[in-house]
Amino acid sequence: MHMRPAHSLRRMPSAIWILGFVSLLMDVSSEMIHSLLPLFMVTTLGTGTIAVGIVEGLAESLALIVKIFSGTLSDYLGKRKGLALGGYAIGALTKPLFAWAPDIGTLLTARLLDRLGKGIRGAPRDALVADIAPPQLRGAAFGLRQSLDTVGAFLGPLLATGLMLLWADNFRAVFWVAVIPGLMAVALLFFGIREPSSSPSSRRANPINRENLSRLSPAFWWVVGIGSVFTLARFSEAFLVLRAQQGGIPLALIPLVMVAMNVVYSASAYPFGKLSDRVGHGPLLVYGLAVLLGADLVLAAGDHWSVVLGGVALWGIHMGMTQGLLATMVADRAPSDLRGTAYGCFNLACGLAMLTASTLAGYLWDRLGAAFTFYAGACFCLLAIVGTLCAPTLPDRRLR
Repeated sequence: MHMRPAHSLRRMPSAIWILGFVSLLMDVSSEMIHSLLPLFMVTTLGTGTIAVGIVEGLAESLALIVKIFSGTLSDYLGKRKGLALGGYAIGALTKPLFAWAPDIGTLLTARLLDRLGKGIRGAPRDALVADIAPPQLRGAAFGLRQSLDTVGAFLGPLLATGLMLLWADNFRAVFWVAVIPGLMAVALLFFGIREPSSSPSSRRANPINRENLSRLSPAFWWVVGIGSVFTLARFSEAFLVLRAQQGGIPLALIPLVMVAMNVVYSASAYPFGKLSDRVGHGPLLVYGLAVLLGADLVLAAGDHWSVVLGGVALWGIHMGMTQGLLATMVADRAPSDLRGTAYGCFNLACGLAMLTASTLAGYLWDRLGAAFTFYAGACFCLLAIVGTLCAPTLPDRRLR
């Protein structure tokens, strides 16, 4: 039994590892900026918390909404790599805008373009993972890619912290350095991945029509509904950074909060992804939601650094339990030639929920205080748990 995880990793196609390292490099680039962005907005540009919520909500929801178009286009073309490459390139090339941004309008433009790139690459990349991975290793493949992605998500804030200390809180200098790993990610994807010859159908037909949508089963739409409510419960992580600031943590050290979250996330993503290949998806999702509920309650309880760190650690565990799981649930419940469209539909619904959640979080934070923001997240957690438990069946049948 102790040899099984290593055995699974040895059987993993090399392209999954490469996609994971592409994600790692891009996340180093992105998180060097994103871990500092709420503080940059509040301290350097002088914006309020509502503005942070609106910017984050618009940016993250745009990324999710764009996925429906890129995913559908990848099904139409029968190709994934070109769209993924274009999305990563946009993400890399927008990084200098953050370093230059003199006002909130320019920063919003940079954030939206950056997330546009994420939206373009996300669904084709996830569909490419599903195309490449053997069905019996699909959960482990998504978990591995997510784990490597999250290694980048804690290396980025760690590097940002070191540079902030070295350069006396010079936000803009850190943002310029973030350009380098972004360009490395684009180069690795361009040279390292070959499009699978068994990519979905080569016939050019519009994937979004009545016949094809009818092929997306009720089990798939159940995942979309639960995923949307789940997204309402987990607003932008910018609010974790702002909660840490309330506790009096020095400005240069605040990105370490995101390091802690992503270390936990990275360590748990692959084990839980592998577990999802062997157990029912519905119960595992409920446990993940319960952990998020606990994180919200801990973060609502106070802003002392130890309390914030405990809540952030729970937040990381829930991410490790659920993000790869949701991607696997979508892949398992959609026909192979419609996987890009399926990810697009799922992310459209979650994108609208993310915009609502982050805007509401910013409003509650400004009007009622930080605790109410996290209590609202806990209420949505309960709603998602009830919805999952009250479903007539927990659909676990898989489409190979």
